[in-house]
Amino acid sequence: MSGILRFSLVLAALGGCSLIGPRTTPAPPPADAVVIDAPAAPQPPRASLPATTVASLGNVREPGLWMRTPLVSAPMRGTVRDPASGRSVALDLIPIEGEPGAGSRMSLAAYQALGLPLTALPELRVSAGG
Repeated sequence: MSGILRFSLVLAALGGCSLIGPRTTPAPPPADAVVIDAPAAPQPPRASLPATTVASLGNVREPGLWMRTPLVSAPMRGTVRDPASGRSVALDLIPIEGEPGAGSRMSLAAYQALGLPLTALPELRVSAGG
């Protein structure tokens, strides 16, 4: 047998030795031990309503009156008012990821109800309830 082949066989045999020996598992903590869980990752703060957000037009194929916004942490009914015109609309507020100042996306129907041009980026007042 050549030297390389013998060397390869020896390495293969030694590599399998680690599977044969005794295995150790960590011992469970004593019954009176205090186990401290790692803290959960901090969630970004959500602004309390009422608040102001800049809106852009959302998915025009999604029907209904809605606003996707980082201002809420759970779906809820709300009212959006355009301070420039005084018009308001009741709609569904849907949470999205992002900082409260990151902006919101609003439905085509909500844009139309507020009389906004589709290319506008209005600053709107958002409040809970509707």
